[in-house]
Amino acid sequence: MSEEQPNNPLHGIKLVDILDFLVDFYGWKRLGQLITINCFNSNPSIKSSLKFLRRTPWARDKVEKLYLDTKYNMK
Repeated sequence: MSEEQPNNPLHGIKLVDILDFLVDFYGWKRLGQLITINCFNSNPSIKSSLKFLRRTPWARDKVEKLYLDTKYNMK
């Protein structure tokens, strides 16, 4: 019963995978500079960041945009 979303580049990608990619690519310090949110700058962890991003749509949008910009500019 999966809906097809051919125009959604994030379809099927989990938030944890996006965050893991960004942390591996940029590191917490640079990520906190690019997206100024406390969970990236003060005792950052995947768990606390996921909790915040799941409850905060504007922050999640910024993370998803950075992921897409980074991923598609690598090619």
